[in-house]
Amino acid sequence: MPRTLLPLFAAAAACLLAGCMSPSIDDSARIGPFYKPTNQVGDAQLPSTLHRVVVLPISGGEVAPAESAAALDPVFITELQKENRFEIVALSRDECRLRFHVDEFRSTGVLPHDFVAILQREHAADAVLFIDLTVYKPYRPITIGVRTKLATLGNDVRLLWTFDNVFSADDPAVANSARRHFLNADRGGVPADLTPSALQSPARFAAYVAAATFATLPPVYTPAGFKPAKETSKSSANPQAR
Repeated sequence: MPRTLLPLFAAAAACLLAGCMSPSIDDSARIGPFYKPTNQVGDAQLPSTLHRVVVLPISGGEVAPAESAAALDPVFITELQKENRFEIVALSRDECRLRFHVDEFRSTGVLPHDFVAILQREHAADAVLFIDLTVYKPYRPITIGVRTKLATLGNDVRLLWTFDNVFSADDPAVANSARRHFLNADRGGVPADLTPSALQSPARFAAYVAAATFATLPPVYTPAGFKPAKETSKSSANPQAR
């Protein structure tokens, strides 16, 4: 065999060994069964006055190292932006430390007495979103537990939406859903089935978890009735965009 063909042959062999063709029409990533989170409570729709939300850094608490929680911050922000429910102000850990002298807040913890006032003054925010990790196992089978709370700011502080769920790649329905999340992702021109990487990479699996979590947010209220937020509002990580 000519030496110039060796790299091509090796790449093809590796591709075949990895089972790299796109999933077949009857692949479980296409036909399921799929996982649908059910442990969430919220208003029937988000209020029309909800425009800007401060998203706090993910709290790893005692279940995840600080660096692991920090690495998931942009993953969750990206998936939340895709939902287009409201304008997003992502509070960095540095700013959190500067304003409140801590890196993160847990939704079940005690908040500073001036917490609400600072978020309103600094960001003109209407609500705040807490994201807690309740389980974090980055090794196969990857398992991530998430608890979120969306609360209004101002004189009438109340919860608009809460979510608490554990996603385990050991559950076939969860694995199918995680793979489906990446089924149509850009493969960079490579004719490969990269969906199994969603079950091997904590960041990729977390992207599915975040997408499934934020998909349960209530729809946005409009005077014309109930419409998906993707059709009625825009989101931005730029606090000056409003």
